[in-house]
Amino acid sequence: MNKLNNKTVIITGSTSGIGEGIARRFAKEGANIIISGRNQKAGERVCREIRDMDGGSCYFVEGDITEFATNELLVSTALQQFGSLDIIILSAGKLGIGATTDITVETWEKTIATNLNAVFYLCYLSLPHMRKQGSGNIIAISSIAAYKFFPNHAAYCASKAGVTAFIRQLALDFGPQVRANLICPGQVDTPLLQNSTKAFDDPENIIRQTAERIPMKRIGLPEDIAGMALFLATDEAAWITGSSIVVDGGSLLL
Repeated sequence: MNKLNNKTVIITGSTSGIGEGIARRFAKEGANIIISGRNQKAGERVCREIRDMDGGSCYFVEGDITEFATNELLVSTALQQFGSLDIIILSAGKLGIGATTDITVETWEKTIATNLNAVFYLCYLSLPHMRKQGSGNIIAISSIAAYKFFPNHAAYCASKAGVTAFIRQLALDFGPQVRANLICPGQVDTPLLQNSTKAFDDPENIIRQTAERIPMKRIGLPEDIAGMALFLATDEAAWITGSSIVVDGGSLLL
């Protein structure tokens, strides 16, 4: 416990799914948490439960992560409330389902804006503060979709490949003060996974069939990803940067 005592962490996309799981795990380890999302009710619920359950410090910033101003507010909140910004977890994501000739331009642009542009915005605003304090840690939640392609996921796969390259570039440009890594989850039980089944011919059975096929014989849980995020956020991973770590139950072996 207390592996992240007094560390200030911004976690995007943290009102549900993987982001929420990471927020809860980090709070248990003593971190000061700032969560973000568009759903005020969900955000306030997560913060309230973190405070009640763990006695942790948690603030919710409502807003659309694709807007530069929302990212500015996240950074300013961290600095005003806690005086530092140590870790950012980039977990917000959008599927943007559709083949290249079927997807709308609006859906393509929104997917890229959420999965790639928003990552750039928060890193752009956070890195000067991390450099000034002499340390920082960036962890992006990418996907096995950066390496393995799925039917009718053109925008999603393109955006995840893009963010993977971007974070590795940060590791090169901003070390040794700042470490930057990626986690590439496989199929994790989240609302995003449930929505992704709509791209397949048999959405009702695709998750069950996937669980039966992968070597670990189950769909992942947010806690599986939170454990890896915690490791990367601590000094136990002090010599790891520019890495893209797959946590997928063996899906890429198929």
